[in-house]
Amino acid sequence: MKNDRLLIIFTRNPVAGEVKTRLASSIGAESALEVYKALRAHTAAVCRELDAKKRACYCGFIPTNDIFLTNGFSATLQVGEELGERMLNALRAGFDDGYTKIVLIGTDCLEITPLILEQAFIALEGADAVIGPARDGGFYLIGMKRVIEELFLGRAWSTPEVLAETTLTLRSLQADHELLEELSDIDTLEDLKASALWPLKP
Repeated sequence: MKNDRLLIIFTRNPVAGEVKTRLASSIGAESALEVYKALRAHTAAVCRELDAKKRACYCGFIPTNDIFLTNGFSATLQVGEELGERMLNALRAGFDDGYTKIVLIGTDCLEITPLILEQAFIALEGADAVIGPARDGGFYLIGMKRVIEELFLGRAWSTPEVLAETTLTLRSLQADHELLEELSDIDTLEDLKASALWPLKP
C-alpha cells in the first residue's frame, strides 16, 4: 500500500433526523436515513479498492461498530466548529502524520469511483491541489500536497458559489490545480430522483 497517500472520508453517524436533513424535509427522516446508509455503503466499497491509507473522520463520536471500522481504515473525530475548520484540521493532521498527498471526500456522491479517486492522487503528482466539482456548485472532493488554509477559513459553505470561490482563491495564490470530472451529490429530492437510488425501495 502506498504510504505517502491518505484518503480522508468525512462522515456522520447514520442516525435518523441527524443526516440528510434537506432530503428528509421531502421524504421523511427514516427514508433519508436509508438513502444515507446506501451512500455510505457505496463510499466505503469504493474506498476499499484504492491503494492508499484511509481515515474515517467522524462527526460527533466514533461508534463501536460501523461500515468504515474495518481492515484498512483508521478512525478519528472531526475537530472544529464549522466545516472549513474541520476539513483544514483533518488535512493538517494528515500532513503532520507524514503523508504527502491527501484527498478528502464526503459520503454524498453515488457517482464516485475508485478510478476518480486514483485520478485525484495522480493529479497531485504535479499540482498543488485537485478539486472534484459537484453539479450544485460545490465540490465532492478536495486534495492537496500542502496546506492551503485560505481555502477553508472564513468561507460560506453549502452555496452554489463554493467551487467558483475555491478556484478563484487557488488562482489568486498562484497554486497549480486540476479539476476532475463533474459529479452529483445527493442532497435534495431533485438530486435523489436523478440518481440510481430512485425510486426508493419500500
